[in-house]
Amino acid sequence: MAAGSSSTADLTSGEAGSGPPLVPANVATLSRSASVTWSDVPRDFWARQAIDYVGETFGWMRDYRASDDGTVPFKPGKLENRRLLAKAVVSAFAPNATVDPSITFDDLSSESRFYRYANVAVQNRWMRRTPKGFFSPELAVTTRAVHRVLVLALGLGDEAAGLDAIHTRDGQAFDTPTSFGSLLIGMRLGLRYNHSDESLDVGPDTPLSRAEVAWSLYRAKTLYDWQIQDMARYANITLPDLQPAKFRLVQWGIRYVGYPYVWGGEWQTESPAGYPFGYQPIGGFDCSGIAWWNLKAAGGGWDNRPPRPYEGWPLPQRVSADMATVGHVRYRHLVPGDLMFYDGDEDGRVDHVDTYVGNGWSLDSGSSNAGVTITYTGPGSWYEEHFVHGRTIMD
Repeated sequence: MAAGSSSTADLTSGEAGSGPPLVPANVATLSRSASVTWSDVPRDFWARQAIDYVGETFGWMRDYRASDDGTVPFKPGKLENRRLLAKAVVSAFAPNATVDPSITFDDLSSESRFYRYANVAVQNRWMRRTPKGFFSPELAVTTRAVHRVLVLALGLGDEAAGLDAIHTRDGQAFDTPTSFGSLLIGMRLGLRYNHSDESLDVGPDTPLSRAEVAWSLYRAKTLYDWQIQDMARYANITLPDLQPAKFRLVQWGIRYVGYPYVWGGEWQTESPAGYPFGYQPIGGFDCSGIAWWNLKAAGGGWDNRPPRPYEGWPLPQRVSADMATVGHVRYRHLVPGDLMFYDGDEDGRVDHVDTYVGNGWSLDSGSSNAGVTITYTGPGSWYEEHFVHGRTIMD
């Protein structure tokens, strides 16, 4: 594997909300289901706790009939489709909602048992019809789609819209991908699982298995209120006025929000054959990898050669601890484009880095977010408390 950040945790030792709480905060009044014995979910399966929660404790994702021996299949590896996602989310977040008869679908009959769920999901604007009136009930769902549904169901639509409209103080808007805001907020809330076997990690547009969706729904339903409320700062995200080069840097970074956290990751796809810095099984970045990818001017031979609208700047170091040996910018003197270094476990060594983009925001990749996000690193944050020093890269 390529040399990565010197941290194996990337802030999980100090950042609040890095894992699901032991006691669910907002589902105590729901009725619980009878015990289920899964026929195809081993006890040590990575999503077992989530599957038990969404399929046994609550029946939101118990979608298949019991076998003759009484065991129930969950089909964790099967791709989840839109009709089953609608059923699960409506059952979890709006179980008593009524149908709006004016909402119909050309490909889902009102006689179908899934019609009510699709109707309510569209009625609440968690899911959409196509312009021609199709629901596409059998279409597999992606990370981007699942995050959108769950973030809106959590009542964070304004926050997602604020991120979609990210802009500078003088009104320059960034070009954001579809559902950018809800994807990013979902990442910040931990809706995507960070696999130890990184070949299992999923990208923004990866079709999701039922196990992945189970994790996302479980996580969404076991968040504490403060974790949800903490997303309010995204409702109006304004960066300072940026010089053209810095604007292009931030725009390029936005392109990779939602990519998975990969230890040693520094490539947007599976690393190509012959790449000398090590193999990564899927496109993604660790903390220093995303900084290296976005900032570094490509050298000779194999190097970071993204088709950027700018050449980049000298950055010969690859890992955060080595990057931190140059430059000692104080927190109050940071400007957009600077690297920010942290001592996450307070052992006296730098173990994390991100790129400052202004007004307390940074482009970051961490295992606690399961990937690349725009993260608040301003006053009062965990990041400010663990900040060591910065480094100016852009001239």
